[in-house]
Amino acid sequence: MTRAVKILVVGGNAAGPAAAAKAKRFNPNANVILFEASEFISTGTCEMPYVLSNEIENYRKLLFFSPSSFENEKGVKVFIKHFVEEIDTRNKKVIVRDLITNQLKEFDYDKLILTTGSKAKTLPGFDTQIKNVFTLKNINDLIKLNDYITKEKVNRAIIIGAGYIGLEVADSLKHKGLCVQLIEKANRPLPDADVEFSDEILKVLDKNDVQFFGNVKEAEPVIAGDKILGVRFNEKFIETDIVLLSIGFEPDSYLASNAKLELGKSGALKIDSYCKTSDRNIFAAGDNVEVTNAVTMKSEYIPLATHAYELGHTAGENAAGGNVRFDPFIKNISVKIFDKYFASVGLSTSESLNNNFDIAANFAKAKNLVGVMPGSMDVIGKVIVDKNSKRIIGGAFLGGKEVSGYADLLSSLIKLKALASTLAKINYNYTPPLSPFINLLSIIGKNFSDN
Repeated sequence: MTRAVKILVVGGNAAGPAAAAKAKRFNPNANVILFEASEFISTGTCEMPYVLSNEIENYRKLLFFSPSSFENEKGVKVFIKHFVEEIDTRNKKVIVRDLITNQLKEFDYDKLILTTGSKAKTLPGFDTQIKNVFTLKNINDLIKLNDYITKEKVNRAIIIGAGYIGLEVADSLKHKGLCVQLIEKANRPLPDADVEFSDEILKVLDKNDVQFFGNVKEAEPVIAGDKILGVRFNEKFIETDIVLLSIGFEPDSYLASNAKLELGKSGALKIDSYCKTSDRNIFAAGDNVEVTNAVTMKSEYIPLATHAYELGHTAGENAAGGNVRFDPFIKNISVKIFDKYFASVGLSTSESLNNNFDIAANFAKAKNLVGVMPGSMDVIGKVIVDKNSKRIIGGAFLGGKEVSGYADLLSSLIKLKALASTLAKINYNYTPPLSPFINLLSIIGKNFSDN
């Protein structure tokens, strides 16, 4: 029989509820308590752009559990509006502030799980306390932005940052009928992608009347009263009704840092393969930790919801007395950009070179369906190979929904350390309404075999 143990979980978004529920399920004798500073737990943040576009009815559709339903179904006590201010590692207790009463409370623990997640980066001068400056990191951000757009009759939006979130929100706000302009410090959208894809994404933005401004090294807000009237950059001035900052995320490591837990180069927590931190009684999971990249076998900050969920399960089970490990991760991410989808898996060209790989790459274009079928369109793909081992280490695709399947297959092959020639030997599924006669991956595989 598993022994009674008191487990505290700090953070209630993706990793926290996964960890808490797993801990209780693995050890029914455990007393598991979850703290969340906001009023929401177990939320779907990746779906937020589709609430903005009205494709999802409202934000309540993204609330998967309430505190009471989580306690009833999972057996975990939940305290919302409770902010954990301090960890006393010597006495194994946390200091928690009730944000409603402002009262300080102490809770002791046997095991502690930190799932504090990440926070949106901001820019100097663009204070999010300004009435019409926003980020989009959590449900409260979504409510604030959506309410402002509705009540203030917003017509124009500037998005600073043309990465994944910036592109998704550009799509959503255009869907909502706004004039959208994107500002990016690099010279092209989605700057982490290989140039073949970012060039095509720029064409998609042009086609959908999203104006893109690249090479913006410094943007200056023009403020009157409590609002930004516009943004000045590169000798230009653009008026706007709202500004959305989408320049990336950083780990929320304040609590861990103050507790003297070991951090990695990114500022996120260092954990071992059991999700244990430098303190043997403290585990961590989610967007506040570094994980091992399966291609480079180096510690890296890869804040993705799927990783957070998996790590949460590992941390929860081990805090409750288990002994499970998580495997190194392969980065596998996609984004919808109007009528196109971009998927990236493993390493990009720049990441490969930065990690000292000697690489070869093959790029190809093909139809996603048989050409005579309705909905047939071009899809482009690139696969990157380590020249020395001949194994696949990365790739990317831009096209329709099929790119998700291409990325998943490539992720599997990278995990298995498969050779590039394997792509030409796979028996791909075929039927005219669903797939092309010759698969894009087969074309790329044959290109590698011919070289």
